[in-house]
Amino acid sequence: MLRWWRSAPSGFVRDERGAVLAEALIVIPVLTILTIGVLEFSNMLWQRQQMQIGVRDAVRYWSRCRPDFSSGACSLAVARNIAFHGNPAGTGPLRVPGWDDASELELVPATPPTAPQATDLVSGVGRMNYVSSPLFGALEISAITMSYSYSQRYFGW
Repeated sequence: MLRWWRSAPSGFVRDERGAVLAEALIVIPVLTILTIGVLEFSNMLWQRQQMQIGVRDAVRYWSRCRPDFSSGACSLAVARNIAFHGNPAGTGPLRVPGWDDASELELVPATPPTAPQATDLVSGVGRMNYVSSPLFGALEISAITMSYSYSQRYFGW
């Protein structure tokens, strides 16, 4: 009995049959967590970039509007449609999931100037709460608010 006890640890140390399984049990959870983190962070950056594009498009549109434009096409609703959907009609999918409330896009001035000066600026601020994946949402992290501001000189048409 005593002889087996002395030889068992050295045999156990030299035995490599379970090494791959032991290493996999350590590495797979770490790689899974890192992969999910990279994918979630990439999704967050994509949503912020889409929001930036929408804010810039709305400010560009608003900086070229004149209140005396005869067709009346210049309106905050059209600017918001351009920001949220990418087109003036407001049809099609949203640029960013969950970014569709009028309070999440602010354009200043609220009406284009009637007599524009060379120093007039149009500014836009977009805000939204990040819409996360179910895996990230399971961590119960408080809402991540993203915002972006953009200014451009007023041109008018």
